[in-house]
Amino acid sequence: MRDPRIVRFYLNKDLKKRAARGEHNFLNRFCAVLERAGFRTAFHVLTESERLKSASRPGYAVYLMQPPMTARGLTIRKNYIYPFWKIESDAERWDWPVARAIFDPHTAPQPEAKRFTNRWRKKLFGESAEQTRRDGFVYVPLQGHLLDHRSFQSCSPIEMLEQIATLDRDRAVVATLHPGEDYTPAERDALTALMERTPRLKLTDQSMIPLLQGCDYVATQNSSVALSGYFFHKPAALFARIDFHHIAANVHDLGVEKALRQAPHMTPDYDAYLWWFLQDQSINAGHPDGEAKIEAALRRAGWIT
Repeated sequence: MRDPRIVRFYLNKDLKKRAARGEHNFLNRFCAVLERAGFRTAFHVLTESERLKSASRPGYAVYLMQPPMTARGLTIRKNYIYPFWKIESDAERWDWPVARAIFDPHTAPQPEAKRFTNRWRKKLFGESAEQTRRDGFVYVPLQGHLLDHRSFQSCSPIEMLEQIATLDRDRAVVATLHPGEDYTPAERDALTALMERTPRLKLTDQSMIPLLQGCDYVATQNSSVALSGYFFHKPAALFARIDFHHIAANVHDLGVEKALRQAPHMTPDYDAYLWWFLQDQSINAGHPDGEAKIEAALRRAGWIT
């Protein structure tokens, strides 16, 4: 028996309300494509209970930032910056096709790519991203789980900090904590101990923009701060797998010593890359080709022909 032609969207509470009211452009366009293909749509709040129920419900499912619970499921996720979105069969960014793709700066159309990046640079950061310098420090935006070495990481975040401070002796190391994380006493104690034995390492509550303006490069596991740094033409060293790795010094590929040695001197074509990563490799919900790209994603998934 064929699966019923219904697609259920599992969204957070706010997004579900906006989608039901027709107030979210990407979801409006997604639903328009589905309805033209003969699907009905429904919206659910993505609770744990609803997520589990979705596995046995007939039809198709779309999950916000969660792995699909059914073979007829897809994941949607903002591609870091609104209105750029991804539709994928997997929730882990580092496993997405873009992460395996090869970036060739010569394929970016010019001057379109430069105009695109300049427009978004100004929209996101005003004049700040044009006012950069190198003040002799490494900017390390920390995320969570400071003491854990997870499968997609080359080492734990606390080990990363120690390696940066040990191997890059030409620069101060300036780290920040993630405002959305609740750090344990053990994590804070480990940070304090590391700073006590490493005078060049300091923790700051300074905001991202001035740190990107002044740093020599960004070193992180896979924080999106590194992607923001590309708008400032700041190179990155990445200690974990992620989808925007193509123009960074990757510890998984190079080893930590070589990655930290190369990172400060890298001069990739940031503008071409940002066009490729955002406009070419994701769905711009505000662009005329948005629905064509949604259709292409659904064809790849086998939902439409």
